[in-house]
Amino acid sequence: MLTPGAPVRLLLADDHPVVRAGLRAVLDTEEGFLVVAEAATAEQAVELAAADDFDVVLMDLQFGPGRMHGSEATAAITARPGSPRVLVLTTYDTDADILAAVEAGASGYLLKDAPPEELSGAVRTAAAGRSALAPAVAHRLMDRMRTPAQALTRRELEVLQLVGDGLSNQQISKKLFLSQATVKSHLVHIYAKLGVDSRTSAVAMATARRLIRR
Repeated sequence: MLTPGAPVRLLLADDHPVVRAGLRAVLDTEEGFLVVAEAATAEQAVELAAADDFDVVLMDLQFGPGRMHGSEATAAITARPGSPRVLVLTTYDTDADILAAVEAGASGYLLKDAPPEELSGAVRTAAAGRSALAPAVAHRLMDRMRTPAQALTRRELEVLQLVGDGLSNQQISKKLFLSQATVKSHLVHIYAKLGVDSRTSAVAMATARRLIRR
């Protein structure tokens, strides 16, 4: 827990050294911030967060093929009692990424093109225990709330993302530990919500609406 008057202790988790250096350069100029450590992988971020006393973890989402995803790391970090706040800092603003991070326990979601003052403000907000969402992200979440019947669920987004990645129904069922019948059922619901009748059309529509990444 953040002690009044103490600096906000930060852990930077990103697989790009240049990005970490840039973040450190920005945050080191802010009064009341202390960058304590950096992590090049999500796995390392989880280990460091468990071993030291951080207030906020700035977490990227993608750490390369075969690596733990940032949302998985967020869930692992926030599951611990007295855990630091996690502020996702990424280039992705799709529904699939946003929902995964929020459901994993992220206190905020910011895009990497945010100006320095927005970044520092989000860190302070997260450290204070409040939600820190980029305006574009908050807008997307509000849109989902306004039209819940048309919004794809987290699982439907997962299935559709894997379809977009080129996986077959059988491969999706194995990856998500679902039966093929359940995968087909999700696809039926996805087609209905998007107003399409094929995998190709569903992926194209979802990509255009920034529901999934391509």
